[in-house]
Amino acid sequence: MTQVVRDAREMVAGMTPELKSGAYVFCAAGDRDWAALQPLAMFREAEGVSLILEHDAALAAGFPVEAPMALITLNVYSALDGVGLTAAVATALAQAGIACNMVAPLNHDHVFVPVERADEALAVLLALQAAA
Repeated sequence: MTQVVRDAREMVAGMTPELKSGAYVFCAAGDRDWAALQPLAMFREAEGVSLILEHDAALAAGFPVEAPMALITLNVYSALDGVGLTAAVATALAQAGIACNMVAPLNHDHVFVPVERADEALAVLLALQAAA
């Protein structure tokens, strides 16, 4: 069984950020059959279904592809009730002037950053991990 980490320092020390290949966009599904688009993620909000799609798939489906984002996965198994990882990551990136969108499903936390700042964001997160 995978060890789930709850302690903030341990989550940061073990996050092992990994920049994934590709680019992603956040889109509003509208009236489309969003399941057929095979989104990386979806979330139902009061305004409708929001999707995270691969850039090229979104383009092919006719979605606006503004603000392409890179994906950095934090490879620590952080507990859903763990406190501090999101705050530490978002604060470090904010101090570097890098926007981020965090997505935290069951196993890992994922950080979406502007594509053009991906390498810099990864360096910031690696430095944060090393300092923990």
